Amino acid sequence: MEEKQYTDFWNWFLTHEKDFYQIVKEGGQGTIEKDFFEIIASKLNNIKDGYYFLTGMSDDVTAELIITVDGEIANIVFAEELIEAAPKMGHWKFTALKPAMDIQKVSVGMGDYSFSKDNISFYSNELEDYQDEIDLVFVYHGNAKNKDAITTGVCLFLDNFLGELNFATQIDTFRVIGIDQAEKDLVPIEKLQDFLLWREREFTEKYKSVKRTDDEDEFSILRADLENGRPLIACMNMHLLEYDAKASYPWISVLKFHYNGDHNDGLPEKDDFEKLSDIEDLAIEELKVHGYLYIGRESADNIKESYFAGKDFRKISKVFNIIKRNNPEYNISVRIFKDKYWQYFKYYTGK
Repeated sequence: MEEKQYTDFWNWFLTHEKDFYQIVKEGGQGTIEKDFFEIIASKLNNIKDGYYFLTGMSDDVTAELIITVDGEIANIVFAEELIEAAPKMGHWKFTALKPAMDIQKVSVGMGDYSFSKDNISFYSNELEDYQDEIDLVFVYHGNAKNKDAITTGVCLFLDNFLGELNFATQIDTFRVIGIDQAEKDLVPIEKLQDFLLWREREFTEKYKSVKRTDDEDEFSILRADLENGRPLIACMNMHLLEYDAKASYPWISVLKFHYNGDHNDGLPEKDDFEKLSDIEDLAIEELKVHGYLYIGRESADNIKESYFAGKDFRKISKVFNIIKRNNPEYNISVRIFKDKYWQYFKYYTGK
């Protein structure tokens, strides 16, 4: 369905591209926002919410439109597909996600703060229990009293330096500190890209041939009580949660359904239980074909969550989007994130 919607959007864009080009070339920010971004947003929201836009002149005669998703993993594939479907247009360049920039050209200003290669460095922590984890500390060489400000500024810098896709997917955990808090030798920020590429190659090589079968899956029914006294019922694949190569399936996906269980102590009533079970069964079968692992589910306090692990995040993003579109009677949300050691499920494993 998205493919036709992409085509329809670009056919519509073609009928307005000369006007849009002129707006970008003339460069009035208020005009760009009102007469370009707001107009294309109203069209793209019919396909998928979560598209954002950057524009400007790539050179003297070429306008560039960058479709960004503000780092939201679950929306990346839709930006990529939209741009892949774009036709060739004279005087236009279309880009999926903010691209990496030459570090010499990356400078971020925020009030009294500035962020560039001259005042940011980094070092890596080696975690004994999580050896595949990329845990970084970014060090700001300046006034670091306002922790929120320097964290935001460093993130903006990295988003531009690494590019949106790499910043969203290559770093597992990080924090930002002032130089007086540094505990290791500092590495120039210019070396970050090479470091991340080296770690990614190392990780890919280590796990590229690892594939788990479901021959030994074993689901357990678990019950707990929430602080409000309502029950939590879970059905979890406890054998899978003990898998010794979790990092080979580093992408955790959570599909969350909101239902009305107020007359059943927060648990789904019969109709909702059956409908939600059918939806989940279809998702499991579809995703199993593409190599995703089903970890389990839990229901409590008017919410059901289904959990999956995978080697990639793109296919599951599309499957979840179809589920959301086909089941408007439920408020459905999606979360996809990298968690190489499945720490999200510590509640069930105690590890």
